[in-house]
Amino acid sequence: MSWEVVIGLEVHCQINTRTKAFCGCSTRFGAEPNTQTCPVCLGMPGQLPVLNTVAVDKSILTGLAIGAKINLESRFDRKNYFYPDLPKGYQISQFAVPIVEGGHIDIPGKDGEKRIGVTRIHMEEDAGKSMHEGLEAVSHIDLNRSGVPLMEIVSEPDMRSADEAIAYLKQLHQLVRFLEVSGADMEKGQFRCDANVSVRRPGEPLGTRTELKNMNSFRFIKQAIDYEVMRQIEVIEDGGKVVQESRLWDSVKNESRSMRSKEEAHDYRYFPEPDLPPLRVSQEDVDAIRAGMPELPGQLRRRFETEFGLSPYDADVLSQTRELASWYESLVAAHPADPKRCANWMANELLGRLKEAGKEIENSPVSAESLAGLLDRIADNTISGKIAKDVLDAMMESGASADAIIEERGLKQVSDSGAIDAIIREVMAANPEQVEGYRGGKDKLMGFFVGQVMKASRGQANPGVVNQRLKELLKG
Repeated sequence: MSWEVVIGLEVHCQINTRTKAFCGCSTRFGAEPNTQTCPVCLGMPGQLPVLNTVAVDKSILTGLAIGAKINLESRFDRKNYFYPDLPKGYQISQFAVPIVEGGHIDIPGKDGEKRIGVTRIHMEEDAGKSMHEGLEAVSHIDLNRSGVPLMEIVSEPDMRSADEAIAYLKQLHQLVRFLEVSGADMEKGQFRCDANVSVRRPGEPLGTRTELKNMNSFRFIKQAIDYEVMRQIEVIEDGGKVVQESRLWDSVKNESRSMRSKEEAHDYRYFPEPDLPPLRVSQEDVDAIRAGMPELPGQLRRRFETEFGLSPYDADVLSQTRELASWYESLVAAHPADPKRCANWMANELLGRLKEAGKEIENSPVSAESLAGLLDRIADNTISGKIAKDVLDAMMESGASADAIIEERGLKQVSDSGAIDAIIREVMAANPEQVEGYRGGKDKLMGFFVGQVMKASRGQANPGVVNQRLKELLKG
């Protein structure tokens, strides 16, 4: 019989704040180990936490963006467990009453959009980091991350494949970056995922789940889920039983391995955090956050498709971040005649060059107005699309305008039919066999002649005029 996969995801997303959740220590990434700590985040006796209200506002904003309920009164709890990188011996989290409940993320599906439910978003603090690499027989602990504010975003078990899980994660990743509630840099541990995976035969109750812990790469998450699905099916079909446990993904060996038995809520002995009062927010505060919410990625994609006629792919690429979307709209404002050309040149040419240079759009050496100037020269046939790519390369290097580079290098396109006819006749005279072959019915030789003429003109001949004049002159 066929098997059905059931997946639920828990995403730990670092909230974009300058200071930690309950103290004034910096959240800056990359500092020397244990230099961004204080008695509060080190768990010293008698030190009292003070809640970071910026983290609260950004959690509320995320909840509003996914259509969730915002609890005007929520509560912090102590999640008790021992681990070397948890200096207090407990984690301040939310358990009984989270700040956000419900909501959804829509993902692309085979038959249109599929809605993935979100159970809750709760606030909590991060633990420190255990370091093992390059150390013999010992581990070191860096507590710079201890106390960094997190949102844990818990989905319903609505995903039925690793591909759906990755689609959900990518939509969520884009959303939190777009809202600027998180940098969501996966390499820095700002967006990490635990995947709860089980299998069952269609119609049966949910199977026993395992939890794949702490993954921060879309590629590894997909590999881990696919591996775990096959592992569970093999266990059951061989007559065994899946054990509820936490497992780690080994990206080197491409396999998961048992980490520990899976804890239940009672294992953590949750109880209300005695050092923090209930968190109360007013409806007025929630309404103010809602009023300041930007246009969301899904709304932006749909508007780009309808208003500018973009393909779903281009609309998706250009709405990945607020900076990209704003840059594109500035480009269209400066070159309104052809929004599709704007999208093609931005998505396919400019972003590719920026990626090679290791730059983001906000650090582009070519401004939206400068790129619009280049597109104007393509539109008025001053240069060809091919020459324009060379001009863009020069603009990236120098920051000069398209007009300045075209003038300085003598790159204006030749559209004069007399000048082009002269080049064509030279090419024909140098290739009599090809001329005879074309006139004998070998139509594919047209490409050869176009290439030779463009080469002879150093790419400056107008391709449209070249094709038109070649057809006339090759007739004989």
